[in-house]
Amino acid sequence: PFVCPECGKSFRQKPNLITHRRIHTGERPFSCFLCGRSFNQKTNLVTHYRVHTGERPFACAQCGKRFTQKTNLRFSLKTNLATHQRIHTGERPFTCGVCGRRFNQKGNLVTHYRVHTGERPFACAQCGKRFAQKPNLLAHQKTH
Repeated sequence: PFVCPECGKSFRQKPNLITHRRIHTGERPFSCFLCGRSFNQKTNLVTHYRVHTGERPFACAQCGKRFTQKTNLRFSLKTNLATHQRIHTGERPFTCGVCGRRFNQKGNLVTHYRVHTGERPFACAQCGKRFAQKPNLLAHQKTH
């Protein structure tokens, strides 16, 4: 086995360890020649190119909506067929530990949690007023 010296995770193949170590080093050797965005794995770059080509090879069987990938670990939820299918199944796997409310996307839980913490990370550069959600800040900025 090949063991990561940073975190102790082990791998059966050395190339998998090399790829994993990029998490710790921040190395991103695969760059998009169109926009310059870089990635730690070639497969992520290949998937990213679909942003530029418009290719959406995965379709929802229920409604036909198309996506750039089946599952999502590192990319925008907008590209993810698996997350979209929760609309049809009603699955809500993310639960608020404070009030028990359930959500179909992790990002929605993170945003909801700000109700309990009072966190308002989005600030208006002109007046300093703070908001829990970016769309609320953007709407507010139109009032200036």
